[in-house]
Amino acid sequence: MKSSLKIGSVMGIPIMLHITFLLILPIFSYVFAINPQPFGFKGVEPAVIRYSLSVLTAILLFLSIVLHELAHSYMAMRYGVKIESITLFLFGGVSAMEEIPRKPGEEAKMASAGPLTSLVIGFACLFIYGNLIAPNPALSQNPAYLVIWILGVMNLVLGIFNLLPAFPMDGGRVLRSFYARRMSYVKATHSAATVGKFFAILMAIFGVLINNLWFPLIALFIYVGASEEERATRDEVMLENILVSDIMTRDVVSVSPSMSVEDLVKFMFEKKHMGYPVMEGDSLKGIVTFTDLRRVPYIDRPVSKVSDIMSRDVISVPSNAQASDALKLIKSKNIGRVMVIDDGSVVGILSRTDLVRVLRLRSE
Repeated sequence: MKSSLKIGSVMGIPIMLHITFLLILPIFSYVFAINPQPFGFKGVEPAVIRYSLSVLTAILLFLSIVLHELAHSYMAMRYGVKIESITLFLFGGVSAMEEIPRKPGEEAKMASAGPLTSLVIGFACLFIYGNLIAPNPALSQNPAYLVIWILGVMNLVLGIFNLLPAFPMDGGRVLRSFYARRMSYVKATHSAATVGKFFAILMAIFGVLINNLWFPLIALFIYVGASEEERATRDEVMLENILVSDIMTRDVVSVSPSMSVEDLVKFMFEKKHMGYPVMEGDSLKGIVTFTDLRRVPYIDRPVSKVSDIMSRDVISVPSNAQASDALKLIKSKNIGRVMVIDDGSVVGILSRTDLVRVLRLRSE
């Protein structure tokens, strides 16, 4: 993502920081600084020590979230799923996977790995604090060791919260795997998503009653996430066993790299497409879209060429690829079309519109 910053890699998985994480980290640090013991460092002097411990606790908490996501990722990789990245967001971490394992047992193990990791971290921290630090007055009176207690409690809360059957949270995925043993994958997703939406509504009402804005915000993410994943799962299943070659456009309309942008505008009005491959003879040079065109000021369009504005990073699929995989690619790259290339030759083009048309027909 352009709004994310890579900070490192673990097991070959890029670890990313989203811009929202950079906003929430100071907030968490401030909350720890103003809360009294044992859940904060209020009263610790000097202030530099108080805020240093608060920042350290916030950082360690989010490192725990990274471990939570790595547990998901490790289990998914054992089942052959490719992990593209782990990103820390406003409300925690997200593992970007190529796909979720369809087998109920595999999904249940992958989904439960994260919360179980959080619970292990939580119990370990509380055990250390309760058995090694609390009995020793010299240690228990040192506010630095309070970090271990807070991490223990927060990880227990994180583990238990994620086990709630609120799809698409981890507990909701475990619930879907339970349903999937008894019904089709689409129906199982619908049932789990319905339960997730119900929990989200209850969470939002609870937040309003106690005058806490966080609960409605989290509820909104859960509700939208459940709806989006239910739709994505339905689309993926409906496109199963359909090849790109079955639905792609074979008569590819292309433009020349030497065409002026002004002529490209007229060409788009005539052909009524929003994107075109840029061809020079049989050689594919790039792809140009309406978005590229809009970046060129009107006064520069007569003298600007297609080669000046086209994208040379052409995203393509082979004609024997699954249509469902092409849909995932289009969504993940946020593009309108992909080129279909076999053995270095352009054999077609597949647009988002083509895929939507097929989904509509299949849904009927």
